Amino acid sequence: MIKAVIFDMFETLVTHFESPIYMAKQISDDIGIAEQKFREIWDSTGDDRTLGKSSLEEVIEEILKVNNCYSSELFEKIITKRRMSKMECFEYIHPELIPLFTRLKEMNIKIGLITNCFFEERDVIKKSIFFDYFDSVCMSCEIGLKKPDVKIYKKCMKDLEVEAEECIYVGDGGSCELETAQALGMNPLQAAWYLKDGVNQPAKRKKEFLQAEAPLEVLLEINKYKE
Repeated sequence: MIKAVIFDMFETLVTHFESPIYMAKQISDDIGIAEQKFREIWDSTGDDRTLGKSSLEEVIEEILKVNNCYSSELFEKIITKRRMSKMECFEYIHPELIPLFTRLKEMNIKIGLITNCFFEERDVIKKSIFFDYFDSVCMSCEIGLKKPDVKIYKKCMKDLEVEAEECIYVGDGGSCELETAQALGMNPLQAAWYLKDGVNQPAKRKKEFLQAEAPLEVLLEINKYKE
Protein backbone atom coordinates (compact mmCIF):
# COMPACT_ATOMS: atom_id res chain seq x y z
CA MET A 1 0.00 0.00 0.00
CA ILE A 2 1.34 3.42 -0.94
CA LYS A 3 1.53 5.85 1.98
CA ALA A 4 3.70 8.59 0.44
CA VAL A 5 4.65 10.17 -2.86
CA ILE A 6 8.04 11.87 -2.97
CA PHE A 7 8.69 14.39 -5.72
CA ASP A 8 11.72 15.94 -7.34
CA MET A 9 11.37 19.69 -8.00
CA PHE A 10 13.05 20.91 -11.20
CA GLU A 11 11.78 19.43 -14.46
CA THR A 12 9.18 17.57 -12.36
CA LEU A 13 7.08 20.17 -10.55
CA VAL A 14 8.49 23.15 -12.43
CA THR A 15 10.63 23.51 -15.54
CA HIS A 16 13.36 25.90 -16.60
CA PHE A 17 12.35 25.55 -20.23
CA GLU A 18 9.01 27.40 -20.31
CA SER A 19 10.51 30.75 -19.27
CA PRO A 20 13.66 32.73 -20.14
CA ILE A 21 16.71 31.07 -18.61
CA TYR A 22 19.56 32.91 -16.92
CA MET A 23 22.39 30.46 -16.64
CA ALA A 24 26.10 30.38 -17.52
CA LYS A 25 25.77 31.63 -21.11
CA GLN A 26 23.49 34.52 -20.22
CA ILE A 27 25.46 35.55 -17.11
CA SER A 28 28.80 35.47 -18.92
CA ASP A 29 27.31 37.62 -21.69
CA ASP A 30 26.24 40.21 -19.12
CA ILE A 31 29.71 40.20 -17.58
CA GLY A 32 31.35 40.44 -20.99
CA ILE A 33 33.63 37.41 -20.71
CA ALA A 34 33.76 34.08 -22.54
CA GLU A 35 31.42 31.42 -21.21
CA GLN A 36 34.37 29.05 -20.77
CA LYS A 37 36.12 31.62 -18.58
CA PHE A 38 32.97 32.06 -16.52
CA ARG A 39 32.55 28.30 -16.10
CA GLU A 40 36.05 27.87 -14.67
CA ILE A 41 34.69 29.08 -11.34
CA TRP A 42 30.94 28.59 -11.81
CA ASP A 43 31.15 24.87 -12.59
CA SER A 44 33.86 24.15 -10.03
CA THR A 45 31.65 25.59 -7.26
CA GLY A 46 28.53 23.71 -8.34
CA ASP A 47 28.74 21.04 -5.66
CA ASP A 48 29.48 23.57 -2.93
CA ARG A 49 26.48 25.68 -3.96
CA THR A 50 24.28 22.57 -4.08
CA LEU A 51 25.41 21.48 -0.62
CA GLY A 52 25.01 24.93 0.91
CA LYS A 53 28.72 25.56 1.35
CA SER A 54 28.72 28.68 -0.81
CA SER A 55 26.15 31.09 -2.19
CA LEU A 56 25.31 32.70 -5.51
CA GLU A 57 26.50 36.03 -4.15
CA GLU A 58 29.88 34.68 -3.06
CA VAL A 59 30.55 32.97 -6.37
CA ILE A 60 29.46 35.88 -8.58
CA GLU A 61 31.60 38.28 -6.53
CA GLU A 62 34.60 35.98 -6.95
CA ILE A 63 34.08 35.66 -10.73
CA LEU A 64 33.76 39.41 -11.18
CA LYS A 65 36.86 40.17 -9.11
CA VAL A 66 39.01 37.46 -10.71
CA ASN A 67 38.11 38.89 -14.12
CA ASN A 68 38.73 42.49 -13.01
CA CYS A 69 35.21 43.63 -13.79
CA TYR A 70 33.57 43.98 -10.38
CA SER A 71 31.15 46.81 -9.79
CA SER A 72 28.26 46.96 -7.37
CA GLU A 73 25.91 47.77 -10.23
CA LEU A 74 26.92 44.73 -12.30
CA PHE A 75 26.89 42.50 -9.23
CA GLU A 76 23.35 43.55 -8.30
CA LYS A 77 22.17 43.22 -11.89
CA ILE A 78 23.34 39.60 -12.11
CA ILE A 79 21.97 38.60 -8.70
CA THR A 80 18.60 40.18 -9.44
CA LYS A 81 18.28 38.60 -12.91
CA ARG A 82 19.28 35.18 -11.58
CA ARG A 83 16.72 35.31 -8.77
CA MET A 84 14.02 36.60 -11.10
CA SER A 85 14.66 33.77 -13.54
CA LYS A 86 14.11 31.26 -10.76
CA MET A 87 10.85 32.95 -9.78
CA GLU A 88 9.67 32.85 -13.38
CA CYS A 89 10.01 29.05 -13.40
CA PHE A 90 7.08 28.91 -11.00
CA GLU A 91 4.82 31.06 -13.16
CA TYR A 92 4.15 28.08 -15.42
CA ILE A 93 3.25 24.76 -13.83
CA HIS A 94 1.43 21.84 -15.35
CA PRO A 95 -2.32 22.36 -14.76
CA GLU A 96 -2.74 18.88 -13.24
CA LEU A 97 -0.18 19.33 -10.46
CA ILE A 98 -2.29 21.19 -7.90
CA PRO A 99 -5.28 18.87 -8.51
CA LEU A 100 -2.89 15.95 -7.96
CA PHE A 101 -1.56 17.39 -4.70
CA THR A 102 -5.10 18.14 -3.53
CA ARG A 103 -6.21 14.59 -4.25
CA LEU A 104 -3.19 13.11 -2.47
CA LYS A 105 -4.11 15.09 0.63
CA GLU A 106 -7.71 13.87 0.39
CA MET A 107 -6.38 10.31 0.25
CA ASN A 108 -4.20 10.92 3.34
CA ILE A 109 -1.08 10.19 1.33
CA LYS A 110 1.95 12.07 2.54
CA ILE A 111 3.91 14.27 0.14
CA GLY A 112 7.67 14.67 0.24
CA LEU A 113 10.20 16.75 -1.66
CA ILE A 114 13.80 15.80 -2.41
CA THR A 115 15.63 18.37 -4.49
CA ASN A 116 19.16 19.32 -5.37
CA CYS A 117 19.01 23.09 -5.22
CA PHE A 118 20.94 26.28 -4.56
CA PHE A 119 20.07 28.92 -1.98
CA GLU A 120 18.47 31.16 -4.59
CA GLU A 121 16.22 28.26 -5.60
CA ARG A 122 15.44 27.34 -1.99
CA ASP A 123 14.14 30.84 -1.33
CA VAL A 124 11.71 30.60 -4.24
CA ILE A 125 10.59 27.06 -3.36
CA LYS A 126 9.61 28.19 0.13
CA LYS A 127 7.35 30.88 -1.34
CA SER A 128 5.87 28.62 -4.01
CA ILE A 129 2.33 27.32 -4.34
CA PHE A 130 3.60 23.81 -3.57
CA PHE A 131 5.36 24.40 -0.29
CA ASP A 132 2.46 24.05 2.15
CA TYR A 133 1.51 20.70 0.65
CA PHE A 134 4.80 19.04 1.65
CA ASP A 135 5.01 16.87 4.76
CA SER A 136 8.78 16.61 4.38
CA VAL A 137 11.16 18.94 2.55
CA CYS A 138 14.72 17.82 1.89
CA MET A 139 16.63 20.54 0.06
CA SER A 140 20.29 19.79 -0.56
CA CYS A 141 21.57 23.26 0.27
CA GLU A 142 19.87 23.14 3.68
CA ILE A 143 20.81 19.65 4.82
CA GLY A 144 24.20 19.18 3.15
CA LEU A 145 23.14 16.07 1.21
CA LYS A 146 22.32 15.71 -2.46
CA LYS A 147 20.99 13.10 -4.83
CA PRO A 148 21.98 10.41 -5.58
CA ASP A 149 23.24 10.02 -1.99
CA VAL A 150 20.93 7.47 -0.35
CA LYS A 151 21.05 9.45 2.90
CA ILE A 152 18.80 12.18 1.54
CA TYR A 153 16.17 9.60 0.53
CA LYS A 154 16.39 7.91 3.92
CA LYS A 155 15.98 11.25 5.70
CA CYS A 156 12.83 11.99 3.74
CA MET A 157 11.38 8.56 4.45
CA LYS A 158 12.19 8.94 8.15
CA ASP A 159 10.46 12.33 8.22
CA LEU A 160 7.40 10.81 6.56
CA GLU A 161 7.50 7.69 8.78
CA VAL A 162 7.25 5.32 5.83
CA GLU A 163 9.21 2.41 4.43
CA ALA A 164 10.71 2.42 0.93
CA GLU A 165 8.13 0.02 -0.51
CA GLU A 166 5.37 2.33 0.69
CA CYS A 167 6.67 5.21 -1.48
CA ILE A 168 6.35 6.24 -5.07
CA TYR A 169 9.25 8.43 -6.15
CA VAL A 170 8.43 10.82 -9.00
CA GLY A 171 11.19 12.61 -10.90
CA ASP A 172 12.39 13.49 -14.38
CA GLY A 173 15.40 11.21 -13.94
CA GLY A 174 18.31 13.59 -13.47
CA SER A 175 21.03 12.92 -10.88
CA CYS A 176 20.40 9.15 -11.11
CA GLU A 177 17.41 9.76 -8.87
CA LEU A 178 15.20 7.00 -10.26
CA GLU A 179 17.96 4.41 -10.12
CA THR A 180 18.68 5.26 -6.48
CA ALA A 181 15.01 5.18 -5.54
CA GLN A 182 14.67 1.77 -7.14
CA ALA A 183 17.79 0.44 -5.42
CA LEU A 184 16.33 1.48 -2.07
CA GLY A 185 13.10 -0.39 -2.77
CA MET A 186 10.92 2.57 -3.69
CA ASN A 187 8.58 2.51 -6.67
CA PRO A 188 10.13 4.91 -9.21
CA LEU A 189 8.04 6.77 -11.78
CA GLN A 190 9.56 9.02 -14.42
CA ALA A 191 7.80 12.36 -14.76
CA ALA A 192 7.68 12.87 -18.52
CA TRP A 193 5.26 15.80 -18.77
CA TYR A 194 8.00 18.42 -19.14
CA LEU A 195 10.39 16.32 -21.24
CA LYS A 196 10.81 17.59 -24.79
CA ASP A 197 12.66 16.12 -27.73
CA GLY A 198 15.47 18.31 -29.04
CA VAL A 199 15.83 20.31 -25.82
CA ASN A 200 19.01 20.07 -23.78
CA GLN A 201 17.34 19.02 -20.54
CA PRO A 202 19.07 17.25 -17.62
CA ALA A 203 17.35 13.93 -18.36
CA LYS A 204 15.92 11.99 -21.28
CA ARG A 205 13.25 9.33 -21.32
CA LYS A 206 14.39 6.18 -19.56
CA LYS A 207 12.62 3.19 -21.03
CA GLU A 208 13.57 0.99 -18.10
CA PHE A 209 11.21 2.97 -15.84
CA LEU A 210 7.47 3.49 -15.89
CA GLN A 211 6.59 6.93 -17.22
CA ALA A 212 3.79 9.34 -16.45
CA GLU A 213 2.83 11.61 -19.33
CA ALA A 214 0.69 13.79 -17.06
CA PRO A 215 0.68 14.34 -13.29
CA LEU A 216 -2.70 12.74 -12.56
CA GLU A 217 -1.31 9.45 -13.88
CA VAL A 218 0.47 9.20 -10.52
CA LEU A 219 -2.92 8.29 -9.07
CA LEU A 220 -3.13 5.30 -11.41
CA GLU A 221 0.16 4.03 -10.04
CA ILE A 222 -1.08 4.41 -6.48
CA ASN A 223 -4.15 2.34 -7.30
CA LYS A 224 -1.96 -0.53 -8.48
CA TYR A 225 -0.60 -0.95 -4.96
CA LYS A 226 -3.88 -0.91 -3.07
CA GLU A 227 -4.41 -3.81 -0.70
